[in-house]
Parts: sequence; C-alpha cells; structure tokens
Amino acid sequence: MRASHADRERAVDVLKAGFAEGRLAQQEYEQRIGRAYQAQTHAELQMLVADLPQGPVPQAQFAPRQPLPATFMPMQMPPPARTNGAATGSLVCGILTPVTWGLTAIPAVVLGHKARAEVRRSGERGDGQAVAGLILGWLGIGFWAVFLCFLALAMISRA
Repeated sequence: MRASHADRERAVDVLKAGFAEGRLAQQEYEQRIGRAYQAQTHAELQMLVADLPQGPVPQAQFAPRQPLPATFMPMQMPPPARTNGAATGSLVCGILTPVTWGLTAIPAVVLGHKARAEVRRSGERGDGQAVAGLILGWLGIGFWAVFLCFLALAMISRA
C-alpha cells in the first residue's frame, strides 16, 4: 500500500525517538530519515523502523543491546510484482463479451493464452485474471457456436 505524508512523518517521529534514546548513531539516523522521506510504500517505512520500539515501552523489557555495525541498513524490499497487461485485457474483453454480442470473445481467449505464458515466464501477477478472461471468452465462443448451429438447423428445416 502506498504511504501518505502522515505515514512518513510517523516513521520519522519513531526514528527521532530512537536517535534521542541513543538507539541510532547520527549517520544511520540521517540515512534513515532521508530514506523515510523517499519511501513510497508502508513496507519501506516499516523496514526503516522495524528494529526500534514504536511507542512507550517499559525499559525493563529490553535486554542491553549490542551496538549495530556501522554498515547496518535494513534490507530493501523488492518492488511488488506488476500485473500483466494482457491478463487485464483478457479479463476486460471476457467481461465485455455479452455486451458486444461476442465480438470480444476471441480477443479474450487470445490475450488470456498470451498472458498465461508471459506470467509463467516473467513471474508477473495476473494469472487469475487471464484464466477468468479465458473462461469468459470460451463461453462466449461456445454460446455463439451453439446459436449459429440452431440458426442453421432452423434454416435447413424451413427449406
């Protein structure tokens, strides 16, 4: 989830308290403050304050801490995986199939198969969307195939 300005300020307050209590060295404090103001997500902010108490805590609960190495910095979280665009397109085309009289059923199936292959290859998100688009697309194609068969039978029986 994206972090707001208020979320960043709360994280900075925790860092200030940690520095004031002697839990952070000056250089580490400044680095973390800079990263807090640049953080885009809650996960990034949480990583910056995870090793600090976040509120009034009785001192008796904590054992004496060993100083952290000067090179210590919290591990950076990888950015969240993107959702595959073809998967989203497949789902949208599948949903629109009844509205467009089946015209988007074939693109839903094509995009669904393309998206599933890309998701497996790249690790992106969206496999569920691709499967839903495939199902809706194949249902639309099946409906129109049955409809056209009945129409052909009706014309043959008239003749």
